Amino acid sequence: MEIKITRTTSPKEKPADETKLSFGKIFTDHMFLMNYDEGEGWHDPRIVPYGSLPMDPASMCLHYGQAVFEGLKAYLTADGHVQLFRPDQNMARLNVSNDRLCIPKIDEKFGVKAIETLVEVDKEWIPKSYGTSLYIRPFIFAADPMLGVHPAKHLIFAIICSPVGAYYAAGLAPVKIYVEQNYVRAVTGGTGFTKAAANYAISLKAQEVSEKQGYEQVLWLDGIHRKYIEEVGSMNVFFVIDGEVVTPSLERRSILSGITRKSCLEVLKAKGYKTSERDIKIDELVKAYDKGKLNEAFGTGTAAVISPIGELKYGDKVMTINNGEIGPVSRMLYDTITGIQWGVIKDDFGWTVRID
Repeated sequence: MEIKITRTTSPKEKPADETKLSFGKIFTDHMFLMNYDEGEGWHDPRIVPYGSLPMDPASMCLHYGQAVFEGLKAYLTADGHVQLFRPDQNMARLNVSNDRLCIPKIDEKFGVKAIETLVEVDKEWIPKSYGTSLYIRPFIFAADPMLGVHPAKHLIFAIICSPVGAYYAAGLAPVKIYVEQNYVRAVTGGTGFTKAAANYAISLKAQEVSEKQGYEQVLWLDGIHRKYIEEVGSMNVFFVIDGEVVTPSLERRSILSGITRKSCLEVLKAKGYKTSERDIKIDELVKAYDKGKLNEAFGTGTAAVISPIGELKYGDKVMTINNGEIGPVSRMLYDTITGIQWGVIKDDFGWTVRID
């Protein structure tokens, strides 16, 4: 399908100070839209000036939560080119979410083309400072103006972009994490392995509780036994235990198959680190800490890339990890992945897609 482009006649003022960029609060001049109607399929792909979307109060997404999204970034490389990081993986995962929420799948190659085209139109919005990027948010939502619980027959696929700095205000400084024991985010058979919008609404109460205790994020335990570690609110999680890098297994399909998670595992294996994807009990982590064998902990995700964990609170026990400092594995992964993303390290994995 051909993407029709209508450029804005009223361009917005771009941020003057890139050191003050926050995350996801400023948006570019344009957005991508495409409609789905039963019997016609996905159609009318277009790039139009960024603006509000007309929505009926009875739109099904507002009442029943049939909505999914993705997140990736565009980077301005050291030699002045624009590139994406593994966009094919984002589109493949979007279709995993689509399938679970009864949303018609999109053509993954066309989805990547839509992202590339929008970024090309708004490439002047990509920040130039090292460590900054253009965050890209594809999303799909049900638009049927009807109150009734059934798969939507009319949907909208949209993509918006936002110039961003560091996800956390403290940058790469280790964060403090609260282990949640009361609330549940996901269970096997649910939607935990998807990027369904409702997953994040479900996490808000525990996040509120953790923030009141002075912690930035929540570490979730499994929803059945409340003993197996799953993921942090906005990230997958890794631990270095006695020299081995371990991360929770995806087998229960209750946590997200993170693209940064996958990339970290591939980098670690390529560099000869001992790694494993398996069930990790919270009690195992406590025992490792007590024995001085919990060397590092860190989260991984598109927004923060690598987020070192300096402190974990589990019940009344507060565990300070690596003296509250970033560890060598966390640092290596951050330097390697961001180096590839910003084009200062050779991409031997074939992950980047240059679009200009």
